[in-house]
Amino acid sequence: MQFGIFTIGDVTPDPTNGRLPTEHERIKAMVAIAKKAEDVGLDVFASGEHHNPPFVPSSPTTMLGYVAAQTEELILSTATTLITTNDPVKIAEDYAMLQHLSDGRVDLMLGRGNTGPVYPWFGKDIRQGLPLTVENYQLLRQLWDEEVVDWEGRFRTPLNGFTATPRPLDGVAPFVWHGSIRTPQIAELAARYGDGFFANNIFWPKEHFQALIGLYRERYEYYGHGSADQAIVGLGGQIFMRKNSQDAVKEFRPYFDNAPVYGHGPSLEEFTDATPLTVGSPQEVIDKTLTFADSFGHYQRQLFLMDHAGLPLKTVLEQLDLLGEILPTLRAEFDKDRPAHIPDAPTHAARVEAAGGAVDLTPRMEIDPLSGSAVRR
Repeated sequence: MQFGIFTIGDVTPDPTNGRLPTEHERIKAMVAIAKKAEDVGLDVFASGEHHNPPFVPSSPTTMLGYVAAQTEELILSTATTLITTNDPVKIAEDYAMLQHLSDGRVDLMLGRGNTGPVYPWFGKDIRQGLPLTVENYQLLRQLWDEEVVDWEGRFRTPLNGFTATPRPLDGVAPFVWHGSIRTPQIAELAARYGDGFFANNIFWPKEHFQALIGLYRERYEYYGHGSADQAIVGLGGQIFMRKNSQDAVKEFRPYFDNAPVYGHGPSLEEFTDATPLTVGSPQEVIDKTLTFADSFGHYQRQLFLMDHAGLPLKTVLEQLDLLGEILPTLRAEFDKDRPAHIPDAPTHAARVEAAGGAVDLTPRMEIDPLSGSAVRR
């Protein structure tokens, strides 16, 4: 079981004093949060991708590459990489590069995003969102799996004899999660390829995500990757803790009430009753988080959102300290009743071992004496 945090990188005023951090401050805060995550023993740090205010993480690979240089064990991921508006060639090359720089400590979560205007900004048609997703992902997999790619599709120019560089580290491409909050076709895509399925699990009642995860598990087994309970599932969640539950509720309420995503809607109490949001003592966070396995089955990755809605950096770092304190209990409780046939969370090392060992995919080239061009041996 992997535990970690994800950030959407919103630049939001602190509702208690009206102070709006600068973009520079917010970007630096995200780095500090990632480093703190490793310090307290978390496994994963994931960054969103957005191209519009009030968000700043427009270049996740830049952020994650910088974090990779300052950490040693932390797995670096995204939440999410836009498979619809990014060129699959650029995704293939960017994340393979990040793989090499981080010595394999990288995977990525693919999604369509939740900002409709981003499609025309990158020359795409939102009405083609699902066909774009399927075609772009098929090409991405081919670029990683094959050294020389000949390809033609609907949404980009053809490729003839193309090789994406660098090649995946050790012959194993980054592990892919498919993130979705509402789309059954994404669960189907994840199941078809035997990839992971990540349910955001923040805004809606558990019954909604039970249906999506149930479909993914069923189709994972249908495609022959293993039994339904062996499917690779990740969940999101949001928590806010203080030693005393009443203190947590009092402190977090103004941030909840003014949050850009769910503020000015249901009350904090209504939201915590209906969704996975947990605001209270560390024991309450433990108790509610442990119910997720009852609702969704055994799963492999739990990510928490902790720096949303204008919370100051000092408060977020305090939250991470508290999460670090309960982390051993969460690990022990999740592992206690976990059947032996349930797979562990994917890591680069484990996947290389499962593939039979590391393979160097560096293309072998030589100079053609007649043309002076580089050609494959």
